[in-house]
Parts: sequence; C-alpha cells; structure tokens
Amino acid sequence: MKFICEQNDLSTNLSLVSRAVPSRPTHPVLGNVLLTADEDSQRVSLTAFDLSLGIRTSFAAQVEDGGTLTLPAKLLNDIISRLPNGQIKVDDEAEEYLATITSSFGRYQVRGMGAQEYPELPAIENGQTIYLAAETLIAGLHGTLFATSADETKQILTGVHLTLIKDGLEFAATDGHRLAMVETFHQQPENEDDEEEDDNISETDLNVTVPARALREVERILGMRQGQNPDQPVPSVGLSFDGSQVVFEWGDQRLTTRLLEGQFPTYRQLLPKAFIRNFTLDRKQFLSAIERISVFADQKNNIVKANLDNDSQKLTLSVEAKDVGSGQESIAIELSGESIDIAFNVKYLMESLKNLNTPQVQVELNQALSPVVIKPLGGWKATHLIMPVQVRA
Repeated sequence: MKFICEQNDLSTNLSLVSRAVPSRPTHPVLGNVLLTADEDSQRVSLTAFDLSLGIRTSFAAQVEDGGTLTLPAKLLNDIISRLPNGQIKVDDEAEEYLATITSSFGRYQVRGMGAQEYPELPAIENGQTIYLAAETLIAGLHGTLFATSADETKQILTGVHLTLIKDGLEFAATDGHRLAMVETFHQQPENEDDEEEDDNISETDLNVTVPARALREVERILGMRQGQNPDQPVPSVGLSFDGSQVVFEWGDQRLTTRLLEGQFPTYRQLLPKAFIRNFTLDRKQFLSAIERISVFADQKNNIVKANLDNDSQKLTLSVEAKDVGSGQESIAIELSGESIDIAFNVKYLMESLKNLNTPQVQVELNQALSPVVIKPLGGWKATHLIMPVQVRA
C-alpha cells in the first residue's frame, strides 16, 4: 500500500472514526483503525469498529499502490494531528505490517496488524431504507438527545426511539422524568425505482430505538461537515434498518450501530389531553433568568420555584439555598388560566429551553404536580414534557 494525501484530510477523517475505537478493546485489532487504499477510485477509506458502533469515511488521495492495513488508532492520530499542513506519504513497503509515514519535516514508522483480522462492518441486506435531509435529521436529534437516560440499568431509555409516521419520522427520548419529541419529514429519493421502494416502506411499521452514543456521533459528524462546507449542502442521509442494526449513510461516510433491545415506553400516553393553564414568553429571556438564579442550585437543592400570577401577568422564579442565599427574578408573560405555584428541576428546565430554537415558547400545564409541556412557537413540531417536583414545606 502506498498513497499520498493532505495532512488535514487524513487528520480530520482519523478524528471522525476514532470515536468508534474502544478504550479497552476486547481484541488488540479493535484498538486499530483500518486503512484501505483503492487505486481505481483514488481514495483512502478509514474504518473503526468496537463491535457495536462502527464508523467509515473516505477521502481523495493519490494512491500509487492499493492495499489494506490496520494501525494503532491513538498513536496514528497523535502523530498525524501534530504534523504541519502539507502532503504526507504513507506506505508499508519496508516490512509487512510496518507503515512508514513521511512528511516534509520527518519520518515515522508505526507497526500495525493485518487487515484480515479486522471484523467487517455489519451490512443490511434485506432491510429497508428511508431518506432524510441532513438538517432534518440534525433537528430531530438536537431536540431529543438531551432527554435520554445515562443509567445503563435502564438500557432502552439510553437511546432515541424512531417511529415512521405519515410522510415523516418521529424522534422521542425519555429518562423517566422528562420526555422530548420531534416530528420531521423524510425526503424521497430522485430515482423512480427508489421512490417506489420508499412508498412501500412508508406503509410499514418502524419502531426502533437507536443508542444515544451513536446518534451523537451522527449529529457531530453532520454538524462538522455543515460547518466546514456551508456552501455545499450535505447529501440526504439514508437510514437502512433491520431487526438488529441501523446504518446511516451520506456521501462517502457510513455509521452503523446495533439497535437497543426491549420495549420503549408508550410515551404518547404521558401527554395530557387538555390543559387549563398556558402562557407564552421569550425563550432566551426565560433561559437567561433561570441560568442566573441557578447559581444557588446544587446537587442537593436543584429546585427552581415558579409563581404564575394572572393579575400581574408575570412569572416569578426563585431559588433558595440554605445558609448560602437566594435569588429571584420576574418575567412578563401572557398567562391564560388561574395563578399557581409550581416547582421544577432546574437542570431539566434549562436543557429543554436550550434545545428549542424559536424566539418564543408556549408552556401548558394543569395542576402543580401534573406534567408540564413546553412547545416552540414556529419551527419544527417539537414537544417537551417535564414532571414538576413536590416542594416540602
């Protein structure tokens, strides 16, 4: 194998795939990244796989001799990331499984392992595929990932549930204390045969739960690509799935992950059918006020109290920290319904507001201990539910 590439291309793609390299590999080869140089396409692909999450990406290079090799991911990343911009030559001609990396500033040799020991990324042969615009997928993930659970004993709650609905895809996540839902629209491919296939898919029942870890990587990679090339829109993202795996593909990048097993909660039953109180207010003003008074909140006292006053049309937020101090702020609102006192976990409230992106939000509620729903006014169709907390007198 021998190829010449730009340092920035190799470094960027190494950084992308390295997130799928396990910190404690069960087999030595899994601590490596698989390099494949293709003489026909004049491209180099990089693959990392921890047997659950797999990432593959590729970039253009001057490939003189095709071949495959695996090299230690961390060591290779440390070397390449520290090299200056410019061309780099990589070859393994000196000795089997020994790669020589040459730049204008120096020469390094890294010992690897044969590619035959590296496991293949799972392929979906008899599954189904839907297509989403990249910005649509990012919106769905941004609006739900924050609500996933970090408790591995509740594994099904550590992922985002995807449900195929009419003309779109619904994202949902819950950790047992809050719920986030976003409805998006999927994109039909241009090819007529693909359109016919996609129409058939829309008639099927898709209910899968994808690990949050994998989806955060999808969101991160797509976001990086959009940031690097704002004038070049990211191609549509294909989601291929079967009973155990899901594959995300866009352009020359691919991410595969196992699906979570188990029954995801019937989350729509948590949503109240009607509300007797609601108010609208400026999202950023609301968030800023909570962030300011939350300086008095800690792990033991993470509660923010809220007084909704119909007479003054104000929302008064307050936090009290024993032996430390207290904070209070008031915000103008448009309240419909009677006055009420209610309390929230300040972290849940802040995260919900941070993951909505419209200027104004609407808050709907019934009683002090009933579920509270926050929705953006305009933008994507999103619903955030937060359970209030009981304040002991």
